[in-house]
Amino acid sequence: MRWFLLFLMCGAAAWIPAHAQTRHAKAPAAQPERYPIQTLTVEGNRNYTTAQILAVAGLKLKQLAGKADFDAARDRLVATGDFETVGYKFAPSADGHGYAANFQVVEAQPAYPIQFEKLGVPDKDLMGYLRGQDPLFAPFVAATKQALDRYTKWVQDYVTAHGGKDKIIAKMVPSGPGQMTIVFRPERADPPVAEVHFEGNQVIPTAALQKAISEVAIGVPYQEDRFRQFLDAAVRPLYDARGRVRVAFPNVTIEKAKDVEGLVVMVSVEEGGSYNLGNVGIQGAPDFEPGDLLKAGKFKSGELADFDEVGKGVDRIRKVLAHEGFVNSNIQIVRRIDESRKTVNVTLKIDEGPQYRFSALTVEGLDLNGEAAIRKMWTQKTGQPYNPDYARHFLDRVKEDGVFDNLGETRYESNIDDKTHTVQVTLYFKGAPPKKEKKRGGVGWEQDPQ
Repeated sequence: MRWFLLFLMCGAAAWIPAHAQTRHAKAPAAQPERYPIQTLTVEGNRNYTTAQILAVAGLKLKQLAGKADFDAARDRLVATGDFETVGYKFAPSADGHGYAANFQVVEAQPAYPIQFEKLGVPDKDLMGYLRGQDPLFAPFVAATKQALDRYTKWVQDYVTAHGGKDKIIAKMVPSGPGQMTIVFRPERADPPVAEVHFEGNQVIPTAALQKAISEVAIGVPYQEDRFRQFLDAAVRPLYDARGRVRVAFPNVTIEKAKDVEGLVVMVSVEEGGSYNLGNVGIQGAPDFEPGDLLKAGKFKSGELADFDEVGKGVDRIRKVLAHEGFVNSNIQIVRRIDESRKTVNVTLKIDEGPQYRFSALTVEGLDLNGEAAIRKMWTQKTGQPYNPDYARHFLDRVKEDGVFDNLGETRYESNIDDKTHTVQVTLYFKGAPPKKEKKRGGVGWEQDPQ
């Protein structure tokens, strides 16, 4: 006879194997709580591999483990600062000889690329050292205190071991609009950018150029390479929107500011001539007709090459892909300038990525009648391409149709499984049961609310 002892702990279930049961009339002895781990899996990870996470957790297959071991593994993962939450569960394995264990993680966000400045050691060697120190090594670091402290210490140890005398600090530095980089550098910082002046510009007013560059550069220690990155990220797009795709910044000079501590940066601008948008082509996306994608993009060939508008067209194409389940598509804009015609031809290189499909719907906060009404309205079927806009439009429709009296807050969550490329959707409701006088019948609505 086989029996199991179930107990709850942070949502975990442990079991007692058959050989632990006694057939004697005596009271059973205390049962051990540690059994072999037969399988180890991880859910929710995107930036880190399962192998990396399990290396930090410190659990291995065939290892004897119990609640204390899983608690310790969870604590080791949390202590890295690379995860917002870590949970676990375990149950009898399929063969009945141990645990089937699973960790559920939510990775810390945001995480940024890392960069080194003036450390006196080769970047490649330092990166190799960090890779050896951190089982969760990646070319980015979570912007949490624990993660930054760990990496700062490792960088400090390496620099000191190679003759460095300076104290090392980590700073988050803008690398473009909405973009950040974590920079490890000596505490004795270079003078910051205090002012930026432009000369040679006519098409775009100086005030507009200064506003764009100030948002990313003012107060940041001056390094010419980094400052030129700021120009490309913040100023060049202003010219791209006016067809000035040949804009250049040939000279960047600095001098000490007079009234404040820092540097005045002078930038010379060569705006170049105007170009029109030429041909726009599609490369990749085998599941779509190129003509359909170009129609969705609404590109205006023959008119001024406004790359703000080109970007909006790319976003429209990306939405078409997402509505068919390709939620992680990547579209690269490749320019080819035709000087003789003063045009810019564009090729959109599209990597669809995997197609995700809807797998299951969960409804929270309603009674059985309310849930039945919602499921009757929901038209996205299991196995269909997952449309990331559907749940939001669905909840809007529920409110507009007045399906419930006193309906309160509604929201949804999408649980994306990157291994099976499936998505489970949970709808959350706060409110009263459905109106009894309102008969829904077979009312529903189309899945793709374009």
